[in-house]
Amino acid sequence: MKIPTELINYLKKASRVAVLTGAGISAESGLKTFRDSQDGHWAKYRPEDLATPEAFARDPKLVWDWYTMRRNKVAEASPNSGHFALVELERLIPHFTLITQNVDGYHRQAGSKNVLELHGNIQKVKCYDGCGVVEDWDEDDNIPRCPKCGAYLRPDVVWFGESLPLDALEKAHQATLESQAFLSIGTSGLVQPAASLAHTARQKGAIVAEINLDPTPLTPHVDFALHGKSGEILPQLVEEVWG
Repeated sequence: MKIPTELINYLKKASRVAVLTGAGISAESGLKTFRDSQDGHWAKYRPEDLATPEAFARDPKLVWDWYTMRRNKVAEASPNSGHFALVELERLIPHFTLITQNVDGYHRQAGSKNVLELHGNIQKVKCYDGCGVVEDWDEDDNIPRCPKCGAYLRPDVVWFGESLPLDALEKAHQATLESQAFLSIGTSGLVQPAASLAHTARQKGAIVAEINLDPTPLTPHVDFALHGKSGEILPQLVEEVWG
């Protein structure tokens, strides 16, 4: 793909860059999206009926087993060249913030450091009663108990009806406000509040580039729209700007 010269020149000068990633970048690793992963035994359930506090309260074992299946799917795949290109971007840009809607943890696995996980991380668990305990997920069929209060531990992800983590959201907003360039990668541009970040960046004077397989509702509002696989475009972008 031909990377616009103007975008290359902008990025060469930028010292503050914010990036938003969505399911598209992980789909290139072979990981099915949230709603496409319902197959086999789980095909009779809707994700919206399992990913709620009410579902866990009603049948914690059912929800736990579903997330065990989803974690196993995550473990079967791995970060791709797009994830690793973002690690390289972080190394090259003085002030770099990676904001993700994904819960698979691939960005951290690839080596990214300054990652804001707006929807949580499926590789971690936290206390269902909210006492503050967060731990790495232990591969066990049994639902673990909180070592502090004895309540069940649940997946550390944002469920339907829950608010996004305030600290991560505030940091994402601040990084967006301060950015000179904003990249929207593999996201539909529909899920709020993340979908508004690119618009905020543009209103504050940043250049906005979208990297996605197909056009989205954001496409008409960006400075540069690069349609293709992020695993191909991002490494090329790194090479052309900093190679």
